[in-house]
Amino acid sequence: MAASIRRPFLLLALIALLSALPNRAHAQGCILARSPEQTGLPTSQGGILQPGHFQVTIGERHQFSYQHYVGDVYQEYRAQAGTEVENRINLVTVNLTYQLTPRISLAIDAPWLWASRKTQNSPIKYQSSGFGDTIISANSWILDPAHASRWNASIGLGLYLPSGNDDLKNNVNTNTTGVGPAVEVVTPVDYSIQPGTGGWGGVLEWSAYSRVGQNLTFYTDGSYIAMNGGTNGVQRSATLSTTQPLNNYDAIADQYLLEAGVEFPIPHVQGLSATVGPRWEGVPAYNVLPVSNDGFRRPGYAVTAGPGLQYARNQNILSAGVYKAVRRDRTVSYPDSVYNSHGDAAFAQYVWLASLTHRF
Repeated sequence: MAASIRRPFLLLALIALLSALPNRAHAQGCILARSPEQTGLPTSQGGILQPGHFQVTIGERHQFSYQHYVGDVYQEYRAQAGTEVENRINLVTVNLTYQLTPRISLAIDAPWLWASRKTQNSPIKYQSSGFGDTIISANSWILDPAHASRWNASIGLGLYLPSGNDDLKNNVNTNTTGVGPAVEVVTPVDYSIQPGTGGWGGVLEWSAYSRVGQNLTFYTDGSYIAMNGGTNGVQRSATLSTTQPLNNYDAIADQYLLEAGVEFPIPHVQGLSATVGPRWEGVPAYNVLPVSNDGFRRPGYAVTAGPGLQYARNQNILSAGVYKAVRRDRTVSYPDSVYNSHGDAAFAQYVWLASLTHRF
C-alpha cells in the first residue's frame, strides 16, 4: 500500500484507539472550561503542515484558583474569613493532527487531568485524576496556503465525545473534629474537577492571521463547544434539595475560548519568537442548543493577558506562556435566576501554558 494511502488509515486507527479510552478535561477554577488549546501560527513554527504529514503536540496547563467572585465583584471577606475554596488544576493534553490535503486537516484532542479541591478551613481534600472527554475535528483553510502568504483563515467542525468519567468519587472522613471514630462517606467530587462532563457536543473552531510588514503577525483563534444540555445525572450531595431542585444535578454546559494577539521574531536568535495578547474563556449561562438549562453550573468568564515564547528547531516546536487575569465575572445561572440568587466561583490569578510539538 502506498505511503499516501497508509497514513490516513494510520490516523483513523489512532483515533479509534484513543477514542476508546476515557479522555479530556480543562478547567478555569470553579468555572468549567474545556476548550481545546490552539497549536500555533502557520507563519512561524515551521510554517504550514505539509500534506501527508503528522503533528503531535503535548501541552501542559496549570492554574491555582482561589479568589472568589460574585459577578465581577471580588469577595474579599472569603480570604479574611479563611473560607476560600482552592482548586489546583494540572492538565496534560495530547493533540494529533494529520494534514490530509493542502487545505484540510484531521485532529484528535485527548487530555489527562490531575486536580484537587479543598476549603481553607477544612481538612477534607478532594482529588481526581483520569482521562477526560475527547474531541475529534476536521479543519480547512479558506485560501490555498500555497498562495496565501500574507493572510489566511481556517474553520473547523468537530465532535465532543463524553469519554471521561463524570462521576468520579472520593472516600472522605467527614468527622473533622479529630475526636472519635472516622465517618467515611463516598461522594462525587465537585464537577469542576471531574475528568468528564457526561455530555455530547458539537465543536466549532476558527483561526486567522494577517502579516504586517516583515516582522509582525496579528492572529486570532478560538472555539465554541455546544453541548447537548440538560443534566448528567450526577447528584451533587447525598440529600436532594427541596427548595432548589434545579441544582440537585450537574448541568451539561456549553463552553468557549477566544484568543488574539501579535507575534514577532526575537532578533539575533533564529527560530525564537514572542507573542502577546489576551484570552477570553468561560461558560455561558444558557446553552446554544434549545435543550433544558436545568442543573447546577457556575457560568462566567475570565479574561487574561500575557506574553509567550515560541522556539522552533528542525521538526520541533517549544512554546510557553503565562497569562494574568484582568477581568473575572461569575454570571447568573438559569437556576440562580429562578431562585433569585447569585452564586460565586473561584478564579485563578494566573494561567500557565506550555507545549512541545513534533512534526513527522
